[in-house]
Amino acid sequence: MSWQGTGTVDKAAIFNAEGTSVWAASSGFQVSPQELKPIVSSFTDSSEPKKIQGQGFYIAGDKYITLRSDDRSLYGKKGREGLCIVKTKQALLIGHYPENVQPGQAATTVEKLADYLIGVGY
Repeated sequence: MSWQGTGTVDKAAIFNAEGTSVWAASSGFQVSPQELKPIVSSFTDSSEPKKIQGQGFYIAGDKYITLRSDDRSLYGKKGREGLCIVKTKQALLIGHYPENVQPGQAATTVEKLADYLIGVGY
């Protein structure tokens, strides 16, 4: 995936907005639709705090602590690495960053790609 070429994201996947169909994924980055169910639900969860904030979530078999959750973005951390997940009109973008990358740099990369996709109708 070209956004991996930024040096801020080392693994990535794009799913449909419902999280049931993978459109693209990095080699070896296995994200299951079952793992995406609570993530997809979090985007419409209006409770305070959101359920996902207390429980965290799993991606590719690893558990992440929720750092931020709103109706567009979900950020998670596992040790010094983490994830930025952004929902567009039609897609879920999942970007993983390694421990040597600042979380804000990775978030900017994923959020900008989401802005682009929203701008072109996705």
